Amino acid sequence: MSVTAEERARLTSERDQIRDKYLAPREQRPASAARGIHHTALISGDVQRSVEFYQNILGFPLTEMFENRDLAGSTHFFFDVGHGNALAFFDLPGVDVGDYAEVFGGLHHLAISVTPENWRAARERLDAAGVPYQLESETSIYLRDPDGARVELISDQLGEMYGHPVG
Repeated sequence: MSVTAEERARLTSERDQIRDKYLAPREQRPASAARGIHHTALISGDVQRSVEFYQNILGFPLTEMFENRDLAGSTHFFFDVGHGNALAFFDLPGVDVGDYAEVFGGLHHLAISVTPENWRAARERLDAAGVPYQLESETSIYLRDPDGARVELISDQLGEMYGHPVG
């Protein structure tokens, strides 16, 4: 799917109008009502495989595991992704989730900030494990986790993307 030059110009104009209306200069923005992302929850097709991937390959320690309160027998488990943030998973035994389909409001990808040193180490572990990925510049690696979720490891500072503030 691609857009025509005319459609792109219209979309650019629309984006500019939204930015002009809602994006206040950094020094004029009110403080956020949020404290941060407590956790983002994804679905795991295999608990052990997810733990091995996220802890052993990506380097995010498993921090907690218990039965999911919403589905008997289901496991809810968490990984430390830094700054008090967690990446959580549920497995859904007995539930047919069907094939993946990109939907509006669905997860496009999860971008996790890592130091340049941890970025290089994760890349080496991905290579050693034979996990395919897409290298985007020297700051981003895009990959799919064992269940197909798109993950980006980005070595830019938190609050920045490609040298520009985003937070």
